[in-house]
Amino acid sequence: MRPSQPGNLPLELNAFVGRTTELAELATALEAGRLVTVTGVGGVGKSRLAARAAAGSRLRDGAWLVDLTALRDPDLVEHAVAEALELTDHTSRPPRQVLLGHLAERELLLVVDGFEHLVDVCASLVNDLLTHSPGLRVLAVGRRPLETAGERLFPLAPLPAPDAAALFTDRATDTLPGFAVDDANRADVLELCHRLDGIPLAVELAAGRLRALSPGQLLARLDDRFRLLTGARRDVPTRHQTLRTAIGWSHELCSPRERLLWSRLSVFDGQFDLEAVEYICTGDGLHADDVLDVLGELLAQSVVCREDGPSGARYRMLDTVRAYGADWLEAAGESTRMRRRHRDWYMGLATWCELDWFSPRQAQVAALVDRELPNLRAALEFCLTERDEAHLGQHLAGTLWFYWVGCGRLAEGRHWLGRALELDGGHEESRLKALWVLGYVAVLQGDTVAALAALHECRDEAERTGSAAAAAYAEHRIGCLALVSDDISRAETLLRSALERYREIGELNSNVLMGQVELAMALAFGGELATAVELCEDVRRVCEDHGESWTLAYALYVLGYAAWTRGEADAARELLAQSLDLDHRFHDLLGAVLSLELLALFTAAEGDPAEAAVLQGAAAGIWPSVGLPLFGSGHFGGPHAACEEQAREALGDERYEECLRAGAELGLDAAVARALRADDGAGTDPRNERTRRPPRQEGRGGDGLKQGELRPGQRA
Repeated sequence: MRPSQPGNLPLELNAFVGRTTELAELATALEAGRLVTVTGVGGVGKSRLAARAAAGSRLRDGAWLVDLTALRDPDLVEHAVAEALELTDHTSRPPRQVLLGHLAERELLLVVDGFEHLVDVCASLVNDLLTHSPGLRVLAVGRRPLETAGERLFPLAPLPAPDAAALFTDRATDTLPGFAVDDANRADVLELCHRLDGIPLAVELAAGRLRALSPGQLLARLDDRFRLLTGARRDVPTRHQTLRTAIGWSHELCSPRERLLWSRLSVFDGQFDLEAVEYICTGDGLHADDVLDVLGELLAQSVVCREDGPSGARYRMLDTVRAYGADWLEAAGESTRMRRRHRDWYMGLATWCELDWFSPRQAQVAALVDRELPNLRAALEFCLTERDEAHLGQHLAGTLWFYWVGCGRLAEGRHWLGRALELDGGHEESRLKALWVLGYVAVLQGDTVAALAALHECRDEAERTGSAAAAAYAEHRIGCLALVSDDISRAETLLRSALERYREIGELNSNVLMGQVELAMALAFGGELATAVELCEDVRRVCEDHGESWTLAYALYVLGYAAWTRGEADAARELLAQSLDLDHRFHDLLGAVLSLELLALFTAAEGDPAEAAVLQGAAAGIWPSVGLPLFGSGHFGGPHAACEEQAREALGDERYEECLRAGAELGLDAAVARALRADDGAGTDPRNERTRRPPRQEGRGGDGLKQGELRPGQRA
């Protein structure tokens, strides 16, 4: 079922069986308390019950799932919650502060699933969020309580025999169409479910075996498997022995090649695809040509789950099944070797994506890295915790610059780059790359001190070691910092020098083109519009030749700014609309909010000050997730100041502030839609009045200023 309210709850792909009483009791508990924790053994159905209960929530701002199952780093818990809530923060603010600000006035249900290996940090975070967010309710799901104030425990027992049998029958028909419980097999099915203690995972694994065995045969084979595995570990609680028995029984029924692949698949975090399996998991007993068949058998046995998406079939292992395989991998002495192969594959994928970013496949690259982020995190973690691998972690964190910067992941990029640079990797080139990327991220976050420290270290070391590429990138980003700091003369000098360095070494990519756009910005702010336009038109041609869209958005921004300054209002709006659309596709908040600021000015000059103020309010709501509003720059802030002056004069202070507040309530998607006139061009104010935009006033330029008056960014 799909939740009717806002949120990100997953669709149910098969029938929800039983649990009618538990659902009603859990709903009552959620009404009575703000923190409810569903506890129970792994595989008992906690996640499924919680998702079904959450789907019935009717809180104003919906129900949102945070799945921490694949997360290993406690420092990333807050990032994972922000990601689940679809927040992107480009600042250096602590992520907990970002979450507190987002949730302060909202009424929603947060489902925190799979926290047991991160219990301390999760308990602290949940307690903090509940203390400061009166409209928040939390439904936690794990194998143990959070043990924090106000927690109501909801222990989940196994399924009663009738429901377990119904679940077995439902899943059996998926495996064996036409299967039914009848007089001949009813006793065996009921006994089988009883012997499995009604644990849904065990029941489903049993049903998956009907491809080869009847219920009676399953029951006959159960004794030896249960007795063997139950007696293997006396120090494990009974409930864990039962789950281990279910999984171990499935493992024993696998062929040697299936067991081998099962253990090797445990190196993946989250989803994975066939090509990755064929590279990482083959050799030493498993030929690449056999992988598809063996994987198919694991799919048939419910050891591996198939998940279809836009990119085709992908696969995932349940966490308990994955953990069981990891134990076997460790026992076989293959864990480090497989993790290294896993790292090599995802290092190669990241390297290919960096190269392919400068191509028509930019959007596909962004989507691919989104899908593979859990595995890229695992690869980074391996590099940063394994001896003699730190230089590869530095290289990988730096290679992903395009994702951190271009796809709204500045905070996480800062996390990995910072960790990598704390280590002595012993490889200068890897460290230099991580340094200039860290500097780039810090510039965009508005962290001047950190940016200067990283970039100057990078430039000095690059000059000392003769690394021409690193020197060029460091100088480029120092020039970018000068630009946003309003040191236009120095920015022009540094950016010209960096571009010359790029030409000398034959470098051409999105970074190089961005340097040309930034130089054009500096020239435009200095009044050299013709040269700025020439530079950006050249960037536009190169982008069109290479299919590059991300840098193109910034070139269009500068071209739109120049057109507006020349009084060409229609051309300016068209250029900025294209820029905003591209930025929004990549979730580039910096580019999007800059375009919104200019479009607000255009809207005011077109005679709709109320809508202009709404757009300014929307931009104001986005800036805290980007950094210092308009970089604190007089040049970048000129259009904002001009728009505010016009709108306040037309509306009055009270009405202007009302419109600002209405804009601040808009989400990013709604703000972009309004700025792009998705409402068929009708002006829109907070009270949903539809007004016509009057024609431009005679004798005024596209900015609403009289001819000869100074425009935003111009100096007397």
